[in-house]
Amino acid sequence: MSHSFELMPVLYLPHGAGPMPLLGEPGHANLVTFLRDIPQRIPVPKAIIMISAHWESNDVRISSSSAPDMMYDYGGFPPETYEYRYDAPGNPELAQTISRLLANKGIASQLDEHRGFDHGTFVPLMLMYPLANVPVVQVSLLKSFDPAKHIKLGEALAPLREQGILIVGSGMSFHGRAASKQHSIVFDEWLTSTLLLRPVEQTSQRLLNWEAAPAARYCHAREEHLMPLHVCFGAAKKHSTSAEKVFSGWLFDRQISAFLWH
Repeated sequence: MSHSFELMPVLYLPHGAGPMPLLGEPGHANLVTFLRDIPQRIPVPKAIIMISAHWESNDVRISSSSAPDMMYDYGGFPPETYEYRYDAPGNPELAQTISRLLANKGIASQLDEHRGFDHGTFVPLMLMYPLANVPVVQVSLLKSFDPAKHIKLGEALAPLREQGILIVGSGMSFHGRAASKQHSIVFDEWLTSTLLLRPVEQTSQRLLNWEAAPAARYCHAREEHLMPLHVCFGAAKKHSTSAEKVFSGWLFDRQISAFLWH
């Protein structure tokens, strides 16, 4: 394993509502500022592995095209939002490396040459790395949403941090239409204390049993926006004792946060 790069951090971020961060929607202003500024806090990555809330499969799938296309997986937005381009290259060699690492951990995977960048990938990256000059490989979630399997997936990806590769989980720490402002606050407090203040073993147990958290199912009636965080934790936990909360703000009067593991 090459050690020519410093150990890269792991980032879990909220990607906002559809393409709204790119449209100048006022409620997204603080999130947009965060996404534009966060690259200044981390080393320049050799490549990015993106775990988006908007890709699920029975087995893990890995985007392997050298030139991924776009997926406009939203509806009802202005015409220009269906013309966005994010022409970052893929990295077929990295995709194959990921597949091997997963196989070494007993995790089944398939390479996917046809998967394009969904909005959970291209919206934050258009703000973070607008030159689109960092290769990007997407890795899917498992449809089972099994917390243990997603932590294990992150553990399998962890060695790539030593190769200058940035692992990003793109979701939302809050994603529940039935939840109130107070629900979002108490769940965010639980999540923050889980990631920042606990020993790694206790953090792991709390994330495995996340449904027991205050307002958990109000904030995540369906947990596809939370599971990227579990992957991030798995990727980080060997070298990082706790996370840093690098963003906390309001979106549609609900609290959302981002976390970085160094």
